[in-house]
Amino acid sequence: MARFAVILPAAGKSTRMSGFQRKKPFVELKGRPVWVRTAEYFQGRSDVCQTILIVSPDDMEWFRETFKPNLAFMDIKVVAGGASRAESVRNGISAITEPADFIAVHDAARPLLTARWIDQIFAAAQIHQAAIPGLRISSTVKKIRADGMIESTVDRTNLVQAQTPQVFERSLLEKAFAVCRDLSSVTDEASLVEQMNHPVHVIDGWDMNIKITTNDDFRMAELYLNALPKSGGVAALHPFADDMFR
Repeated sequence: MARFAVILPAAGKSTRMSGFQRKKPFVELKGRPVWVRTAEYFQGRSDVCQTILIVSPDDMEWFRETFKPNLAFMDIKVVAGGASRAESVRNGISAITEPADFIAVHDAARPLLTARWIDQIFAAAQIHQAAIPGLRISSTVKKIRADGMIESTVDRTNLVQAQTPQVFERSLLEKAFAVCRDLSSVTDEASLVEQMNHPVHVIDGWDMNIKITTNDDFRMAELYLNALPKSGGVAALHPFADDMFR
């Protein structure tokens, strides 16, 4: 059985959310922190050998103290992030200590998954070495100028919105990070692999797999939480869990 190390970036600044005292991965979503809900999907899997959460150095002390009860019941390694998302993920890769065959990177602020969806992307990665979920774009896409006026209508036929988990054969992703000269502008791991001219396979993504970025996203996640397939989760691993996984 292939073994997967999972990296959960949670070191962003959360500048597009307002009215919350903490960053989006640490906010409670219906009674439980977003990052806990996200991590639990991977914790109970026999094919996941290690789970790594990336937290900003500025939040590290507060995080460990605040979530001490959760960490006591979760087999998760907490690592300090870098100046950008890509640098944070690189820190996470460096912290892998288990003999993983693949690395999966999933936004900690995407707390709506199912075990079946993870099965699908893990299987695709084993076939193609590199795989991501992509949500097909159904709306008309416009390219606009700096002044807000429409410049053109874009053909959406082969366009997708990239999601996570993004999963790669371990040595492939490690090489992609090693050869990249500038990580500051990298927004996802697939783009690094693309730069090496290695094909990245895209499977159909999932509408409810949203990333909580804005206040509206948070409200949508509250609604979606109860709509997730109940049979698609994993058994909760600590006493603070609700029954959404059962």
